[in-house]
Amino acid sequence: MKYIGSPDYQHGTPECIGVLIANLGTPDAPTAPALRRYLRQFFDDPRVFEFPRLVWWLLTRGIILNRRPPRSAALYASIWTEQGSPLLVNSQAIADGVQERLSAHSRLPIKVALGMRYGNPSIPHALAELRAANVRRLVVLPLFPQYSATTVASIFDAVTRELQGWRWLPDLRFITHYHDQAGYVAALVESIQQAWQRNGQSEKLVFSFHGIPKRYFIAGDPYYCECQKTARLVAEGLALPQDRYVVAFQSLFGREEWLKPYTSDTLEALGKSGVQSVDVICPGFAADCLETLEEIAGENRHVFMAAGGKAYHYIPALNAAPSHLDALTDLLMENLQGWQLARPAAAAAEAVGSMDG
Repeated sequence: MKYIGSPDYQHGTPECIGVLIANLGTPDAPTAPALRRYLRQFFDDPRVFEFPRLVWWLLTRGIILNRRPPRSAALYASIWTEQGSPLLVNSQAIADGVQERLSAHSRLPIKVALGMRYGNPSIPHALAELRAANVRRLVVLPLFPQYSATTVASIFDAVTRELQGWRWLPDLRFITHYHDQAGYVAALVESIQQAWQRNGQSEKLVFSFHGIPKRYFIAGDPYYCECQKTARLVAEGLALPQDRYVVAFQSLFGREEWLKPYTSDTLEALGKSGVQSVDVICPGFAADCLETLEEIAGENRHVFMAAGGKAYHYIPALNAAPSHLDALTDLLMENLQGWQLARPAAAAAEAVGSMDG
């Protein structure tokens, strides 16, 4: 049989299990051209923007991609670090930490790769890395604890689209959510308790989740319900009564109604009502990024303080905290159960030799 290019499988090659850790993505640089490339990918995703495609294409190409990149570039520049994008730096640290833990706890060879839905390193790039390692069994872990079609399903689309070009598909497992996983909830509880030890406990704890259009929820997206459950479980772990915390939604886009209450409106109302201090945490973000560092830690701080608040504490995302890495590792180990590697390479080579003879 004649192959064009490199075949998906070469006899006698050792196999391994692959883990694709996926996140939303980030521009390559805090510049308008880089933002235009990044936002073009983002705005072209029908999972995120459920509008008639021709109308949406004309709107993005004619208006949004001409006006938004310079403004977004300035926001990214305000949080950019010497190492690069905080989202990429933190996501890579998560992938590295999970790789270390899986290698220590599993008797099977495991390869972890990081892929971004938009921008670099891309999901196709990460899958190519896993393919080169002869991954025959693959677990995909989107770093989105609460399921939404706008995030998790979009990553599924990108993964399966790329796999359509593989001759020999790996066995595939896809983790769609972990909003109520015990380790994830415990990591959030620990993070909040540590913040309270540093700064004292504020009057209100605000759980701020990324918003989605309300019509997506009405159409059947479970995201709102999973956000509420995460907040309730964390509050229970903190022994925090219901009147001491609130769930809100941030990062609105466009003019239609999104999930309510909105975070900025909530913080303004708390300040005006006489609440002096708040703690704000974003449990839907596994890694700190523009939406947490600029919008929540910066912009919304000003909203609360201008409304009469006195103390505002943003509690960072879990990032590469040991408890977070342990939780993700446990989640992956649960999803690796029952998988065994195929025949050892020597046995495979011997079998091929007997076929040739």
